[in-house]
Amino acid sequence: MSADQPGADLLPAEELADCAASVLARDGKTILSYGPGAGYAPLRELIGEWFGVHPSRVLLTNGQLQGLGLLAGRVLPGRSVLVEYPIYDRAERVLLGAGGSLIALPVDEGGLVIEELRHTLSMNIRPAMVYLQPSFHNPTGWTTPPAGRSRIVDLVIAQNRLQTEQILLFEDDAYGLTRFEGEQPPALFDVSAGRSVYSSSFSVAIAPGLRVGFLILPAELADELADAATATYITPALLAQATVFEFIGRRSFETHLERLRAALRARRDAMVAALERHLPDATWSHPEGGLFMWVQLPGQPDGREVLKRARVSAVDGTRFGAVSSSLRLSFGFAAPDEIAAGVERLAAAL
Repeated sequence: MSADQPGADLLPAEELADCAASVLARDGKTILSYGPGAGYAPLRELIGEWFGVHPSRVLLTNGQLQGLGLLAGRVLPGRSVLVEYPIYDRAERVLLGAGGSLIALPVDEGGLVIEELRHTLSMNIRPAMVYLQPSFHNPTGWTTPPAGRSRIVDLVIAQNRLQTEQILLFEDDAYGLTRFEGEQPPALFDVSAGRSVYSSSFSVAIAPGLRVGFLILPAELADELADAATATYITPALLAQATVFEFIGRRSFETHLERLRAALRARRDAMVAALERHLPDATWSHPEGGLFMWVQLPGQPDGREVLKRARVSAVDGTRFGAVSSSLRLSFGFAAPDEIAAGVERLAAAL
């Protein structure tokens, strides 16, 4: 129950194979050669249209974390970054590996605790960046509501007026397209009128093995990071990027998202039903999208020992900087009956 991806049965493998064959037949000599560091131009143009920006501000990367790594390596060495805790462990490693020092901001059922952000920014810290996952936060599944998003943007902009070195507001929106319930709040990028950095990928929305992520960057950073990408890996994976572009152009993306969202909702509901039946004394988040549910086991047990006994694939809270009695359960990878069986084993072990 811990896989950071949709199950294999939710991947549109046959459709993607046909898309890849089409782009190879049409443009194989180009996409199988070295290409520009910023990525496949038609996909950059399409994403630019989605976000109302010039395609020069769009950087395609080999997975979303690579984009975070490129940016963190540019702005973080020797400086601090404000992050949510619990924190996505792989992002934590990227930020620390770039030489940044992490300052924790708590999240709860209402998303980021805004008062803690205000208090921290009022101190003489001068962070280089604020890294947030406002939609379907990993690991908790919590979402920051519209009012909180507006307040975040206002606080960062107000702080930037007071200092020469600007704070980058980095929005990790890896799971935003998976929303299967409720209203979609505006992205921080939209609230800030494009003054923040937006990051997402097609890993969850289409297939993780494609390794196609993207950044929407301020113009002054876009060329610099494209050069850094070229210096890092010479060329992006143009075949994968062209396949994504073809998949979207055929309107297969919209159909696939409808299937994916319906499946994720059914699996979320199966997990909730299993928790209500087998672990009624636990507490858990109720995400409206994404892949993860945050469960607090009753009685504060050592979650690591419980998971060993249960033999289920979940992750205890220590991986994310939280207490071990908190668990991240994934409802994206397993089928509903497997989810129910896993929760039953977890309850028996507890």
